[in-house]
Amino acid sequence: MGEPASAGRPGPRRRRPRFVGFSLTAAFSAALLAAALVGSGPAAADELDDQAQALQQQADQVADSLEFVDAGIAKAAADLTLFQGQLPAAQQALSDAQARVASAAGEVDALAARVNLAQQNKDKISAQIAEDQQKLDETKKLIGQIAAQSYKSGGVPSNLSLFFGSNPNGDLADTMDMADQAMRSQNAALTKMSQQNATDVNAQARLQAVEAEIQDLKGKADAALAVEQAARDEAQAKKAAVDTLIANAAALTSQLEAQRPQIEAQLAKVRSDQDSIAAQIAEKQRKEREAAAEAARAAAAAAGNASYVAPPAGNPSAFGLRHPFAADIPITSGFGWRQTPPGTIDFNGTGSYLHSGIDFGATCGTPVYAPAAGTVDVAGWTNLGGGNTVWLSHGVVQGNALMTVYYHNSSVVVSKGQHVEQGQLIAYTGSTGNSTGCHAHFETWLNGTPVDPMTLL
Repeated sequence: MGEPASAGRPGPRRRRPRFVGFSLTAAFSAALLAAALVGSGPAAADELDDQAQALQQQADQVADSLEFVDAGIAKAAADLTLFQGQLPAAQQALSDAQARVASAAGEVDALAARVNLAQQNKDKISAQIAEDQQKLDETKKLIGQIAAQSYKSGGVPSNLSLFFGSNPNGDLADTMDMADQAMRSQNAALTKMSQQNATDVNAQARLQAVEAEIQDLKGKADAALAVEQAARDEAQAKKAAVDTLIANAAALTSQLEAQRPQIEAQLAKVRSDQDSIAAQIAEKQRKEREAAAEAARAAAAAAGNASYVAPPAGNPSAFGLRHPFAADIPITSGFGWRQTPPGTIDFNGTGSYLHSGIDFGATCGTPVYAPAAGTVDVAGWTNLGGGNTVWLSHGVVQGNALMTVYYHNSSVVVSKGQHVEQGQLIAYTGSTGNSTGCHAHFETWLNGTPVDPMTLL
């Protein structure tokens, strides 16, 4: 086929990719993290990890669909997806924190009410003790007076009117009767004093119990206040997180909305360029297959087989592709058609796009090796967004034409037209072009069509 349509144009990332844009006025799908963040145990932690991973994958897909347009725009759109997806869970976490504040405040109020009630009980008991003490003192005084008068009069008081308010002048019988009454009064006073002592002991015990209860309640109230303050601090932090997400999402929405014309124009150019590149690869591989078939017919004719008919294409595994990396590097984005998140505005009216290769999570500087012998068609910097690029044509095997493509390399160590052997170093991975981070984008084109590389490796 010869040179690509543009010497500065990289190999296609997707065959006729159908890009979808992003809703700049409506929210992205937030269902991925609708569950509450608060959980307990490994199962809840695993579920949250799965939700976070799913949301990150969604953001990665958003970035993929704009990767060849502009790295900054791709990152902004991916970040917006993350912010919008994280918002429901953050709002739920805030709601839970506010509920804990309300619960803690209710506990504080309840304990304060109990402390107040216990204090009232203490005051009541203290007042009763003071009143009983006054009665006890009066009883002791009365008993002392009876005893003193009895002692002075030789055992029989001479002036019982002190106690009875009556005139003791009378006969002996009256005097003895009054003396008997005085003794009964003294005994009654002693009994009353004994009862008051018992009441006082009981009241003191109740007072000690109430004081201990007040002390315990105050300790609990202090602890509840600490819990309430911690809950308020947590709620304040959750509120700040929600506010930040909303502010960031709003800023990115405004930014992307302002860039809509630029994005639309770039998307249209990328689509046109990639369609052109796809057509070039398809034409190149068609010619390679025709040339291989013609060579086979000529060889058959030279051998005397004029009726030679080319067999159907064989299994592409005949190329014997090996992995382009020496180590087992994880796949961060697979091959295939994708539907972008619900609730989006489709800039091109197509609704989906093709991720026509595989992204490997390789760190920058990871060696890239030729998966099979072939000839370098493109080597170096390209202008579509793939950065430092390699196209490697592996020719025709059993009627199949194969090309492998490598994007975003930090450097390329082969040159156009160079023949390379399987396992030969061809580049080092990087993040050149419109890339949001170090990785390796790897494509396989079979007979003019991009196919999943994992079916050939």
